[in-house]
Amino acid sequence: MNPSIERLWGNAGSFLSDTETPDDIAISTRIRLARNLAGFPFPSTGTPEQSLAVRECVREAASDARILPEMLQFDVPDLSAQEREFLFERRLASRELLNSHPAGASVLCSGDESAAILVNEEDHLRLQVLKPGFCLEEAWQQLDAIDTELSGYLDYAFDQTLGYLTCCPTNVGTGMRASVMLHLPGLVFSKQITAVIQGVNKLGFAVRGIFGEGTANRGNLFQISNQSTLGESEAQIIDHLSAIIRQLISHEENTRKMILVRDRYGVMNQVGRAYGLLKHAYKLT
Repeated sequence: MNPSIERLWGNAGSFLSDTETPDDIAISTRIRLARNLAGFPFPSTGTPEQSLAVRECVREAASDARILPEMLQFDVPDLSAQEREFLFERRLASRELLNSHPAGASVLCSGDESAAILVNEEDHLRLQVLKPGFCLEEAWQQLDAIDTELSGYLDYAFDQTLGYLTCCPTNVGTGMRASVMLHLPGLVFSKQITAVIQGVNKLGFAVRGIFGEGTANRGNLFQISNQSTLGESEAQIIDHLSAIIRQLISHEENTRKMILVRDRYGVMNQVGRAYGLLKHAYKLT
């Protein structure tokens, strides 16, 4: 097994760690920044040699900048299927990076898994901070510091009018994707979730499954994220998303109370059956 994978086995996962203010609705916060290096073609059009050169540039810069404490490195082509699945479940790498694993594809992460850099996915770099609970402002401050420090060592592809240049036009501008994972069983059980998702979409935000774009709802977990990256500053994106998340948390809290009043024993029955299955079953899907 990869020694760096073994190093992570003992972690609970940064987004599952205890928080000072436990919250059973807002599970985790993640913010990503898409960046590309000037002088290199995007990963989709670059040669294997260019991708390897990008990887070495990023590794050297991350090491010199000391932005990832106890930095661990993973070269995707060298990982087994199980090791790639481990990184995916820990939300340290996307399915796209792990499945395609072109030359130069790699993951750099801090020892506590709270910060990571995906190299040669859709863009040269995907900078990421992942924290438990609802803490968009705190996560953004940490990621902004990482981005600022790294930019002193790397020449980013940037246009004065458009902002940061990315492979996909939907990421041009700030290159930011901020998201909060919410546990919304109340809205699901009360059959309000479809209307809620439609309302959130109309406000310009996306609702996705537990592992992001292209994944389905599992365990009533939903990721709410911004869709617009051009025409808004990072601070504005954070403010607008925070307002949406607060409304959803309040709606979920009120719905849970309503369900307990209207169908308390129905809820207790579902919980009891689930607990019995977990405690006594020998095989689970």
